[in-house]
Amino acid sequence: MTVMKNILISLALVLCPVALAAQGQEDRLPYWQDVQTVEVNREYPRAAFMSYPDSATAAAYRYENSPRYLLLNGVWKFYFVDAYRDLPENITDPAVDASGWHDINVPGNWEVQGFGTAIYTNHGYEFKPRNPTPPVLPEDNPVGVYRREFTVPESWDGSEIFLNIDGAKSGVYVYLNGREVGYSEDSKTSAEFAVSDFLVPGVNTLVLKIYRWSTGSYLECQDFWRMSGIERDVYLWCQPREAALKDFTVVSTLDDTYTDGLFSLRAVLKNTSASGSEAVLRGTLTGPDGAVVWSDVRNVPLDAGGTSEVLFENSIPDVQPWSAEHPDLYRLTMTVYADGKVVETVPYHVGFRKFEIKPSGELSPEGRPYVLFYVNGQPVKLKGVNTHEHNPLTGHYVTEELIRRDLELMKQNNINTVRLAHYPQGRRFYELCDEYGLYVYDEANIESHGMYYNLRKGGTLGNNPEWLAAHMDRTVNMYERNKNYPCITVWSLGNEAGNGYNFYQTYLWIKDRERRGMDRPVCYERAQWEWNSDMYVPQYPGADWLRQIGRSGSDRPVVPSEYSHAMGNSSGSLSLQWDEIYRYPNLQGGYIWDWVDQGIWQDRDGGFWAYGGDFGVNAPSDGNFLCNGIVNPDRNPHPAMTEVKHAYQNAAFRPSGYAEDPTAERTLATGRLAFDSVPEDGKVSVDVINRFYFTSLDAYDFTYELTADGRVAASGTLAVSAAPQDTVTVEIPVPALKSSGTEYFLNLYMKQRSEVPGIPAGHVLASDQIAFPVTGGRPVYAEGRGPVLSVDSVSSEGVIRIFSPSVEWVFDRSAAAVTSYKVRGVEYFADGFGLRPNFWRGPNDNDYGNGAPKRLQIWKTSSQELRVGAVSAVMDGTDAVMTVEYLLAAGNKYIAEYRVHPDGVVDARLHFTPALMPEVESEASEATLTATYTPGQESRVGLKARPEVPRIGVRFRLPVAMHGVTWYGRGPGENYVDRSRGSLVGLYSSSAESMYFPYVRPQENGHRSDTRWAAFYGGGNGLMVVADSTIGFSALRNSVEDFDSEEAVEHDYQWPNFTPEQIASKDPADAKDVLRRMHHINDIVPQDYIEVCVDMRQQGVAGYDSWGDRPEPQYQLPADRDYTWGFTLVPVKNVRDAQRKAVYDYGR
Repeated sequence: MTVMKNILISLALVLCPVALAAQGQEDRLPYWQDVQTVEVNREYPRAAFMSYPDSATAAAYRYENSPRYLLLNGVWKFYFVDAYRDLPENITDPAVDASGWHDINVPGNWEVQGFGTAIYTNHGYEFKPRNPTPPVLPEDNPVGVYRREFTVPESWDGSEIFLNIDGAKSGVYVYLNGREVGYSEDSKTSAEFAVSDFLVPGVNTLVLKIYRWSTGSYLECQDFWRMSGIERDVYLWCQPREAALKDFTVVSTLDDTYTDGLFSLRAVLKNTSASGSEAVLRGTLTGPDGAVVWSDVRNVPLDAGGTSEVLFENSIPDVQPWSAEHPDLYRLTMTVYADGKVVETVPYHVGFRKFEIKPSGELSPEGRPYVLFYVNGQPVKLKGVNTHEHNPLTGHYVTEELIRRDLELMKQNNINTVRLAHYPQGRRFYELCDEYGLYVYDEANIESHGMYYNLRKGGTLGNNPEWLAAHMDRTVNMYERNKNYPCITVWSLGNEAGNGYNFYQTYLWIKDRERRGMDRPVCYERAQWEWNSDMYVPQYPGADWLRQIGRSGSDRPVVPSEYSHAMGNSSGSLSLQWDEIYRYPNLQGGYIWDWVDQGIWQDRDGGFWAYGGDFGVNAPSDGNFLCNGIVNPDRNPHPAMTEVKHAYQNAAFRPSGYAEDPTAERTLATGRLAFDSVPEDGKVSVDVINRFYFTSLDAYDFTYELTADGRVAASGTLAVSAAPQDTVTVEIPVPALKSSGTEYFLNLYMKQRSEVPGIPAGHVLASDQIAFPVTGGRPVYAEGRGPVLSVDSVSSEGVIRIFSPSVEWVFDRSAAAVTSYKVRGVEYFADGFGLRPNFWRGPNDNDYGNGAPKRLQIWKTSSQELRVGAVSAVMDGTDAVMTVEYLLAAGNKYIAEYRVHPDGVVDARLHFTPALMPEVESEASEATLTATYTPGQESRVGLKARPEVPRIGVRFRLPVAMHGVTWYGRGPGENYVDRSRGSLVGLYSSSAESMYFPYVRPQENGHRSDTRWAAFYGGGNGLMVVADSTIGFSALRNSVEDFDSEEAVEHDYQWPNFTPEQIASKDPADAKDVLRRMHHINDIVPQDYIEVCVDMRQQGVAGYDSWGDRPEPQYQLPADRDYTWGFTLVPVKNVRDAQRKAVYDYGR
């Protein structure tokens, strides 16, 4: 009884705002300042649908096809003030002359159209980043007044007319013809108002007066641009008065055999006329093939001004279930009759699916029952991303074209679910997810992160009963509008808003409806293991924690609501996390943070993506922390997408018996799969694992390639038929392999056979690479032909020359580098910038997050302030050998030995001696201390770690003409040691220009790992680097320094400006190597050279978050170790010459 009482109290608060507003009007606060006023005169939320006069106009299921729909988007008049006090009292009067007002595009945030300041903060409230005191709002509260005129179609005469505002931020007052219609402040769900009584014949004037901040803003503290205005469609629509649909609820689940559909339709009809009517409701359901599978009719007597509910129930045999793999949709048509004629037709999509959380019957290794989440009887893995509404041109207004682009990219990269962070999206988004097939984790527009999580009054709003009405309003708005979409799979109560009383009530409210309906799980991240979350949905766990919880088991499914923070050049160790997710049943996926970099395009100074701090003066800012997507603002995928696609792929290929191999886990962690032996019978066996839950693999095409040193030596197609979650073994013919001297790989691919929504035919959906245990042929360069070499003694200027009539190799002690490398008159080093040590990279966002730029600054010093010890050059037979000893700032040495052959080939052997540095204690940043709770990482304070090296390598510059690049290694896209499993070893070609990736904030980019050799060429000349083993490399039209934020000294730092004290005490000395600078893509201007970085290894790009985590230990380079490595420089004419001189067999 207590639970029901609480629910009723909550409902009373939601359903009675008008009564509250009417009480004591004269001494009430303005709506925008009143916590208890969440709306005035707004219609109770309903399922999103459109009224059509007949089946013909309803057929396309497009609102714009209905003559009862009038879209008001377009150019409106706009009046803006920086503070509400400056607003003229009569501003909403239609008699006010608006000819001098500005024009503004609707939808679209006003800040991107030249009004006010776009602000980005992560945790804090933009109007009070520190020590907020709700419900207090700033007096300097900007207001935008929108106005437009319209004429109601004559055909609407006698109809009931509504105004629908799909999304506007924040406190929205609505006026028609000078009269106040109502108010709303949930910016991310529809606000609908009955406006018939406010309209006049002919021209009508609509005014929306929008306060940038309202008390609702305290629940909209999400990690995105804080912007204002009309963000979604505004439209009028009408319905017949004598009988029309008010709302409806569809339950379309499956029986216990997951075969037959259990269908119910609960519809509420209304009569808003002055007299009663005899209505009839016909429901018809047609299948994906267009055949009618159900139809029924009910008489519905309607009193004047009354409503009546009608219930249809039926079992439908052998339905085609809806899932992300097979988004089979049925079409429901509801036809309303009055007095024997059709007065309204409403179409809607229906999907049959069943959701359950129950024990699987399987025990964990520690003996605990696994409790799993099932869709249509299968314990699906949720392969997800978080997504914000973001359009780089308009702000938060996302067009259908852009939504389609997003969903198609998701489908093409094996993403099957989206978490709507952290608010419901527009109607069309859900409809398209229904069609394309994505599971939707729908989230209420609630985040009060800036209040943090203390349960006391004055702490989290989630435990403050004064804010119950606001929490409940947003929850009800989300649920009622979206309850019928087939794609809705998980309900979320909000994000990072504390837990407590208000969230207990919203959980109970949804559960009460879902138990009588689809029974979808209800989750909440801040609930953690409390009872008001049906799944445990933590944020940013690492692979070790996932393994631990997988082994121990759990009383509910585990699905991280955020993980693998993808800020900048990121997404390291994703494959390690998915090794555990695939291994343990209770680990059922996760949602990458996040989908799109939220840069706003600025068409000036060459063009760039703006981020926090780019607008206004001393505005609070978290800089580029909102640029953490796996696609750029223009939807160009980050290189990390390759790794996401591979981790999420629904087919995997393994050497036969691999799953039983006790070393498999260790082998896979290296990113390399391998056969145990060379086949002697002309074939190999490969296990094909079907990770789908509802799809047989015989619906796809399978191909293979056998490569020899990167060249395709054999290829073919495979007949693969594997039931869902099954593994089959296929035999692949393999020609005789050399026992040594050639490196062989078997590449396997699964491709889309027939086009489906979002995925074209032929698109590669899965790939793996399996190595053969044959040693590759690393060439050993003997003495080549050429004139006799000589060695100059050290000159007074400190220059040592190795030379002959056709070769010159010069080391300049003052430059601490090789400054010239000339063979047969061709100079390979541009502007004297030749081989020199390199231990630094342009810090990526994760480096800044874990303090690396300051903590590891000694390696930047070691790279730029080169100190040379002993230098020698001697003849060794016909070769000349130069040895250079570098004394590094860390106290160790880097010894380079260059063996110059008479033909100009140079062998480089390098030795990095251990740096015996003290352990480093890292301070926890403010971002770390205020970040979300991460299981397994309760505290970073006082964390000690051995110092690491960002990279161990060399760099040099080539003439810009040598911009062509061909390499044999991992590719084709950028990859790193902790983000390489999806990048196959092969022979690839590109250019220095194309190898650059334009991260929104410039940083380390363009690296390729596991490279055997790389050649750089153009204009009839080139240079090849052949690794002793494998190397990493990059070749770009820019230097390391160009991507180092600290070197962009023409730009200021990303100051937070959260308090007056911070604004007054900006000290560049404190910010140096701690804060990033305001660095943008237009700062990256191609230089007149190619800078080549050759690395023994570069450390991984990321840990699991971007505010403290470091790469996993196996992807770091501890500074206290001894490293020896090498490569050979080989002059070449072109790529074909490079292949020949690499002594690899390319069929020449």
